[in-house]
Amino acid sequence: MDPYHEGSRAVQDRLGVRTAADHIGRSIGPGIREVAAAFLGLQPMLVVGAADRAGRMWSSLLTGAPGFVRATGPDRIAVTGGLPDHDPLAAALTTEGTEVGTIALDPRTRRRMRLNGTAAPTARGFVVTAEQVFSNCPKYLQRRQLQAPAPTRPGAVRRGRELTPDQLTLVRSADTFFIATAAADGADASHRGGNPGFVRVTSPTELTWQDYPGNSMYLSLGNLENDPRAGLLFLDWSTGTTLQFTGTAHTTFGTHGRTIRFSIAESVETPHASPLRWSAPEYSPANPPLRDSA
Repeated sequence: MDPYHEGSRAVQDRLGVRTAADHIGRSIGPGIREVAAAFLGLQPMLVVGAADRAGRMWSSLLTGAPGFVRATGPDRIAVTGGLPDHDPLAAALTTEGTEVGTIALDPRTRRRMRLNGTAAPTARGFVVTAEQVFSNCPKYLQRRQLQAPAPTRPGAVRRGRELTPDQLTLVRSADTFFIATAAADGADASHRGGNPGFVRVTSPTELTWQDYPGNSMYLSLGNLENDPRAGLLFLDWSTGTTLQFTGTAHTTFGTHGRTIRFSIAESVETPHASPLRWSAPEYSPANPPLRDSA
């Protein structure tokens, strides 16, 4: 069964990477292998991407003691706890049949695992029945060490439609963010990384970044070929503050690569949303040097 839909195939063909994508695609399946289950059980955070009840895409962060995410069967994970009521995806994760993409990223080991499927609420949180499970290489992942958690409570949520000066600083200094996209066959959550400044602010309502060469699957760009909805999540690793955006994204293919332009429809900033605190990064040796213009 082809793991790619027509959008991803269109991008792969345009870039001449179908053979490489076919090779990597053989590793995509619904089964959770033993090594993947062990990896999940060690993680203190999980990013979930989905559409809210209004159909807008968001990326959200869940945290917990190792074991809060665990494999409970060959194609199912259980997550203990949920999202706070103010989170844009809180209601979606309590709705049976919500299509979700998840990514477990471990900065300590520069490993990541993605699992896409269908969520259902439980008495203790929610479960996801997997349709696609796969790992990615450590390209563009920054290494960080987990420090002692901070016992702070989340601050007042700030909603808006344009970047504030502090949010602009956070985005411009970011070396990592997460992106949620959607297609007819489900949702996907992915990671983007680079040296600080790889995400550019071109206006109070628009961000751009270069699409660096990756694993040749083009799941996110493939989704955006047919559905421009996207949700971004930025994390201040030292304070736990999260900054979420929902909006639309479009890809421009040029002679020097690909540029994604994201238009902000709404933002949600939550100070100290995460209790996790991480060290300063050791940047990935794969990060390209920044270009003069996006």
